[in-house]
Amino acid sequence: MRISVLFSGGKDSSLSALLMEPFFEIELVTFSFGLLPNGELAEKTAKRLGFPHRVLSLEWEVLEKAYEKIMKDGFPKSAINYIHEKAVETLASDPEVKFIADGTRRDDRVPVLSISQVRSIEDRLGVQYICPLKGYGKKTVSILVERYLKIEEGPSENTQKADYETELRELIRQRDGKEKIKELFPSHIQSHVLSRKNCKSRP
Repeated sequence: MRISVLFSGGKDSSLSALLMEPFFEIELVTFSFGLLPNGELAEKTAKRLGFPHRVLSLEWEVLEKAYEKIMKDGFPKSAINYIHEKAVETLASDPEVKFIADGTRRDDRVPVLSISQVRSIEDRLGVQYICPLKGYGKKTVSILVERYLKIEEGPSENTQKADYETELRELIRQRDGKEKIKELFPSHIQSHVLSRKNCKSRP
């Protein structure tokens, strides 16, 4: 059975793929609006992990609506959750996709789908949605990442990553300047996976 894992190149989505590996044929999927070369960055990481990878496009209107949400709210939660929901729905619309996973952890607030959203997507589109890290807290995830993955970490503005936030930040930078990004996004640390530990990538 194949499972399509939403993939940013960060530690959470990478660890989710590793956890599913004994049970599924893994496919990593990165979404892009075409604003930045997110697909190329994620492709390199996927290759190092040894998993097949593909890039799917999201409609520009989704990014525009997310932009409107963050400007109205003054913080990114609803905007990023909105993009995440549209990404899962887009992937679930592929008739060959039956299982979808992401890197959502137990205590995450962004990006995350509500139970009602998950049930709606599963019922409407005939897929099964799985969060391999849903029972894992931050400390446990850190222990597993330390054991199985080589990563680099740093502030969001300085760390390459192929997630929704990256392109949303770029749109804001282009339209409103760097200072607006600092105003809207709280400072936090991002991760970028370099490779597996103690395990060779597949050819």
